[in-house]
Amino acid sequence: MLNLFALLVPAKNDALYSIYFGLSLTMIILMLVSAIVAIVLVLLQPSNSSGIDALGGSSETFFGKNKGKSIEAKMKKWTWICLAVLVVFAIAFYVLQLETLWA
Repeated sequence: MLNLFALLVPAKNDALYSIYFGLSLTMIILMLVSAIVAIVLVLLQPSNSSGIDALGGSSETFFGKNKGKSIEAKMKKWTWICLAVLVVFAIAFYVLQLETLWA
């Protein structure tokens, strides 16, 4: 019977190595997609600093009061989700590369 953890190790035979290579390639692609989406989301978000407008004072607007329901808040939430997914895949990819851990 085949050990399930043996699938995660850089294996000695060709069948298990092809599974290992497929998992590694899939994780790299998913990390790349997650990183690109996070970069795009960060670039689309407006700046937090008010710049020169801060000198004249600030006025309370409807957009400022409802910031939690705005598109900006949703983009910020999705940015954190993409970064968390990237971290999880990076840790999983690192564990996948540790041959001594599974031997």
